[in-house]
Amino acid sequence: MTQHGNDDERIGRRHALECMIWAGTGVLWKVSGGVPVSLGLLGEASAAEAATGFTFLQISDSHIGFDKAANPHAIDTLKEAVGKVRALPEKPSFMIHTGDITHLSTAAQFDTAGQIIGGAGYDVHYVPGEHDIIDENNGRAYLDRYGAGTKGAGWYSFDQNGVHFIGLVNVVNLKAGGLGNLGADQLAWLADDLKAVGASTPIVVFAHIPLWAVYPEWGWGTDDAAQALALLKRFGSVTVLNGHIHQIMQKVEGNVTFHTALSTAFPQPAPGTAPSPGPMTVPAGQLRSLLGITQVAVKRGKEELAIIDSTLSGP
Repeated sequence: MTQHGNDDERIGRRHALECMIWAGTGVLWKVSGGVPVSLGLLGEASAAEAATGFTFLQISDSHIGFDKAANPHAIDTLKEAVGKVRALPEKPSFMIHTGDITHLSTAAQFDTAGQIIGGAGYDVHYVPGEHDIIDENNGRAYLDRYGAGTKGAGWYSFDQNGVHFIGLVNVVNLKAGGLGNLGADQLAWLADDLKAVGASTPIVVFAHIPLWAVYPEWGWGTDDAAQALALLKRFGSVTVLNGHIHQIMQKVEGNVTFHTALSTAFPQPAPGTAPSPGPMTVPAGQLRSLLGITQVAVKRGKEELAIIDSTLSGP
């Protein structure tokens, strides 16, 4: 696929991409010029497409402590996900976790998650989910473990191989209906953080709740995301990675590619297909096809990123 053609053709291609990504079967995506290009199912595409440069892994929504019917064994499926990471032929440079590490923010749950995720053997960059800050001290348990070197409720940035990474926190002071919120202090910090970053630098933003309006009726969006995205307009390549909704969805808007990850714990219904969001019980044989991890590859000297989603039942 290329970017030439009229608007109707581009819309048609985008619609086809959206349909494909809902299949959740481990599709390798190469983001070129802001448009995702499918290179084939994971395992069928050339590994060289993803391996040039460096790679990092995203896992999300471990929900350690969850034991309801949708998945009574969330610890085991997290272990399977970590095993999948360890088996990758191309070892990632690091991992990010986009929140809901735990289900109830208890010390024991954080300890268990840390032991399992640490078993992958990589540095891990965290942001909190709303389930990680419900302890009696308003998120102190999370910050005590993962807050070193961060600002405010845990936001921060770092650079890796010419890419600028920004970890945002949008689960504090949630708005009506559970919409995420960044807040004035974090937005001011973001504006200041970006001042020294050149417009040609690829940007990767990661946060728990999506920064685009996936389904506001269920709180699947961030109330003040538009202000953050306005600060990112001058950059040629921006990739935004989120969790929270426990399913793969993707949107391209101008220079920004939005991508949400599978959970390692349990699926949630597609937007509007149930009375409300929440753990979705599926036949046991289907569960692992709805849980998984995301691998992202960055080519040195290029703006293109490749995104590989793979399920626990996949290769």
